[in-house]
Amino acid sequence: MTEPKPPRGSLALWRSLTFYEKFEQSVVFVLTVLIALIVLAALWNLLKLVATSLLLVDIFDPTDPAVFQTVFGAIFTVVIALEFKRSLLVVVERRFGIVQVRAVVMIAMLAVVRKFIILDLSQTEAIKLLALGAAILALGIVYWLVRDQDRREAEPAALESAETRPP
Repeated sequence: MTEPKPPRGSLALWRSLTFYEKFEQSVVFVLTVLIALIVLAALWNLLKLVATSLLLVDIFDPTDPAVFQTVFGAIFTVVIALEFKRSLLVVVERRFGIVQVRAVVMIAMLAVVRKFIILDLSQTEAIKLLALGAAILALGIVYWLVRDQDRREAEPAALESAETRPP
């Protein structure tokens, strides 16, 4: 029976990386900082929008489609940026490779949903709605397939881990 390896420190892990892996980690760190700044700026703009509309001007009517579209479009912008940042943090932790199909598909689905929310249906062509609907359906199918594949790959690893664990 093998003993589990002790957790390695950040410095030891950094030294064990190849030059390209260090480059990759540095780029991801810079992108993470930039996205965090973008999230803060988007959140600040959202707070200003709601505060000025609701408190100062008193014109915030969530039943008005234009207001609803503006506010929820801004909220989804923040959510998309947060999801993107989270997917980069997973890379920093080195749990997975640089590209995660499931995260990319999830971000794309969020972007399409945001587009549906901000669309003015009275001025949108039916073919555009059909195309967006087909895109979200295709992305949903891909997400389901990738998730199912991840689950099938994780099951043998979980069984193997359970078998090697002492009772």
